[in-house]
Amino acid sequence: MSEDNSEGSDRNVDLGSTHGFGSNLEESDLSEEEPNQGLFDDLLSGEPIFENKEVLRPSYTPHELPHRSDQINKMATILVAALRGETPSNILIYGKTGTGKTASAKFVSKELESTSKKYSVPCEVEYINCEVTDTQYRVLAQLANKFIEENERVIENRIDSLESLLDDLDEYDEMLAADDSGSETKTTTESEMGPNDPFVESDVVDAAESDTGADSRLEPSSSSPSPESKAEDQVEFSDEETVDLTSSDSGSPVETEGSSDTVDDDFPTNGSETKGGHDIDETDTDTTDGHDHDHDRDRAHPLTDTPFSSAADVETRIESLEEDRESFEEVPMTGWPTDRVYSVFFDAVDYSERVVVIMLDEIDKLVEKSGDDTLYNLSRMNSELQNSRVSIIGISNDLKFTDFLDPRVKSSLGEEEIVFPPYDANQLRDILQHRSEVAFKGDALSPDVIPLCAAFAAQEHGDARRALDLLRTAGELAERSQAETIVEEHVRQAQDKIELDRVVEVVRTLPTQSKLVLFAIILLEKNGVHSINTGEVFNIYKRLCEEIDADVLTQRRVTDLISELDMLGIVNAVVVSKGRYGRTKEISLSVPIEETEAVLLSDSRLSNIDDVQPFVQARFDN
Repeated sequence: MSEDNSEGSDRNVDLGSTHGFGSNLEESDLSEEEPNQGLFDDLLSGEPIFENKEVLRPSYTPHELPHRSDQINKMATILVAALRGETPSNILIYGKTGTGKTASAKFVSKELESTSKKYSVPCEVEYINCEVTDTQYRVLAQLANKFIEENERVIENRIDSLESLLDDLDEYDEMLAADDSGSETKTTTESEMGPNDPFVESDVVDAAESDTGADSRLEPSSSSPSPESKAEDQVEFSDEETVDLTSSDSGSPVETEGSSDTVDDDFPTNGSETKGGHDIDETDTDTTDGHDHDHDRDRAHPLTDTPFSSAADVETRIESLEEDRESFEEVPMTGWPTDRVYSVFFDAVDYSERVVVIMLDEIDKLVEKSGDDTLYNLSRMNSELQNSRVSIIGISNDLKFTDFLDPRVKSSLGEEEIVFPPYDANQLRDILQHRSEVAFKGDALSPDVIPLCAAFAAQEHGDARRALDLLRTAGELAERSQAETIVEEHVRQAQDKIELDRVVEVVRTLPTQSKLVLFAIILLEKNGVHSINTGEVFNIYKRLCEEIDADVLTQRRVTDLISELDMLGIVNAVVVSKGRYGRTKEISLSVPIEETEAVLLSDSRLSNIDDVQPFVQARFDN
């Protein structure tokens, strides 16, 4: 066993060998470094172009909105009434996509809220996107839950303040008790302690000790100076303090006849007290109870300037606030009657005094989905509110959506109207220039990038959102290619990339069987058939499956695939009645034929499907 151990130790201890531990460690280090150069290391090695990419996103609200000062000022002049505690007029904002409607409204809302905090005016702005929250129930539930959350926060802050007030009351009472106890203890101690006790303060020690043990303060000491001589021996250190230099033979301060450490306030001496050999002004000491006290006694009672007269009143208010907090019930997103949701929303809004501005973006979507009941309730609720006031800002892309509103809703909702015109190319250039200064690093843009982005966006109704997306996408493409500068080619690539519509992306990701059904519909439409029925699609589909050697599904399953394409918005399938011949689906394309066909042919399995074209043509000729 010892030989084995020695051999093993020889093998392990040979550190100097070039083939031993040292070389293995180096190899191990190299092998560990290699996996560190992973997928993202190469991507991170390039210098980033963006300084703050979020500036170019639609969700960003800038601190300055070029070429929208007139609209912003008009909104501000309407909403300033909220800062006076009045109800602002309702506002309807119109304009096409990308004209700065939402950004301007959010900018004004931020300024309104910040100014309300500055002047301590209760004012809140709540934003709802009606394209997402598109029913009366959801709008009311979302608003109710937001105000319930805000009320709970306010109640929590009030309870914390009241509990701090109770703590101040306890501290104040303890301070008074400590002052009273300290004064009594000090008086008792001074009368019991002897003159040689080291804990007796110098200003209370007798000038001379009587042999009989009698209190020297009962008889004047022979060595005690007269008040006049004592006043002469005092040296003034400040306006309020003087130090007594007169002392007895033993070095202790001497008290005059009739002096006492505790002075009764009923008998003040020349408007000042004597404490510890110092003259103390009355303004420095509270003597309302006949004892000396610290400056803390001078502070006001914690309940001064409050509506409470005792700690019990404060505790009662805390209990009331806790009951209010427990009474709030969050509204579920489904399941309640609408009138109950409205009642909870109403109570939550009216809980405290404030002005509420409700901003409904894409308000036309709400009207299309659930009618104008929501707008009617919101615009009429001010007549029932006791504490708060509500104003509405509606934002819409549709200039004519008010034509479908009830006349009463239209009159109350459209008290003020603001129109946002489209941007022209020069205005878009200013917007992009303003954002690019924050979004990109120093020399990341070539001079022709911003004008080209503005020109592309101006062609599509002056859409600033499109211009920002184009500039951001161009920057991303340049960054992916590890280019140091964004050039015109990146902008054109970004334009092509954005042109790839959402529907085209959906087509690209369809399963093969759905692609075959869609391609059958395309072939039929290209050959002049418009009211396509399910049977015609199935016949072409079978031939396509034979061409690419795919399994043929049943006609019922093909009908289901057509319904799925209809749900995706790629085709439009309508069930029509043929009388005694039954019912069938009439199918038509909802997407551009050429772009959709190009996406389908990019699939390797469908790339040679053009061979079916003569068959389709021959079928229709017959």
